[in-house]
Amino acid sequence: TGVSPDGHPTTFLRASLRELGVVTAAELDALARNGATRVLVAGVVTHRQRPMTAKGTTFFSLEDETGLINVLCSRGCWVRHAEVLRRASALLVRGQVQYAEGVVNVIGEQFSELRVPIRMASRDFR
Repeated sequence: TGVSPDGHPTTFLRASLRELGVVTAAELDALARNGATRVLVAGVVTHRQRPMTAKGTTFFSLEDETGLINVLCSRGCWVRHAEVLRRASALLVRGQVQYAEGVVNVIGEQFSELRVPIRMASRDFR
């Protein structure tokens, strides 16, 4: 998944991402437990899933240098951001953080392409 001999692609962008207020996958759990409601996350898209049983919701797995981030995208949000969501190999996501039964998810509201030093291909499922 996003590993290179010199480090993960987001490692090279971390200083710039910090300036934007982007939090890491490793920080999400503590933020969610402490009542954070909105976050900005970034990572390489490792998986896109849009199961027929999900009523139009698309699930993304983003990976940064510290771990994986679960991102959910509603049907309406997908329509608004479809071009970038289909083609971007890495994303910057602003959304609501949700903590339930030990699992942290980010409910995406705004999506933009994150340019990383290498091109990655995600695994996409229906």
